[in-house]
Amino acid sequence: MDFLVLFLLYTLVLLLVVVFICLCSDHIVDAVAQIFHNVVPSWLQHITQNAVHSHCQSRNITFVILHLVLEVAVFAEYSWEILGACLELEFHWFYLLLPYGLLTVNTGFFFFSCVTDPGTITKSNLQQCLQVYSYDEVVFRRNQFCPTCSLEKPARSKHCRVCNRCVQRFDHHCVWVNNCIGALNTRYFLPYLGTLMLMAAYLALLTAAFLLQVVVLSGLMLGSYQDADRQEWATAINFIVQLAATPVSCCICCSQTKRPTNGLNKDMW
Repeated sequence: MDFLVLFLLYTLVLLLVVVFICLCSDHIVDAVAQIFHNVVPSWLQHITQNAVHSHCQSRNITFVILHLVLEVAVFAEYSWEILGACLELEFHWFYLLLPYGLLTVNTGFFFFSCVTDPGTITKSNLQQCLQVYSYDEVVFRRNQFCPTCSLEKPARSKHCRVCNRCVQRFDHHCVWVNNCIGALNTRYFLPYLGTLMLMAAYLALLTAAFLLQVVVLSGLMLGSYQDADRQEWATAINFIVQLAATPVSCCICCSQTKRPTNGLNKDMW
């Protein structure tokens, strides 16, 4: 499929999601849930609940596979559509190969985030874990025991109900790496997020530069349009900027409209 079509479809879906999030209040979500409960057969609800539980509330590699599939799809599209076109437009090869370097580094951090022990607390290392952080006696108190693991809880530790284990300096359970994020794998998880963000931003900038080059070479800036009186006007830069800013303005409008409809102002938001 042509890259421009994919790009426009992606932009449209993204805008629809943003508008949906802006407009959907808790009451709407509750109403949709009630309709779902009344309309959908009970057996289908049961299957859906089991699927959600197995994929989001227990260890499962579904999101790991989905993550890899998405990355493969993005770079397949980049390699198939963008790379060749940019080479024809005489982009420097270093800037075109840089995303593959970022992908390699990101995949390494992703792998270690998945397989590294986050800091599981066991009977053998409990005494060592108890000495790492001091108790503040407010959130983390002494002589508190995990009812599941039957172990004393070190400061800043927490029991993960997904992995069914206590983790030192527990942050959260990430379904994308199918692992808890704790004391021993944060060093890999944060660079993974950083390289992922950098890779996405760089691909977006590179794609924008490619599209801008296409606009310049196609003579779009020298084009014209007709107004309601059928008068022909040259396409000015402010006209193009206005069109580009329209989706953002729509999102802001939806967000601002939601506040007064819920009886809220900016300070209460």
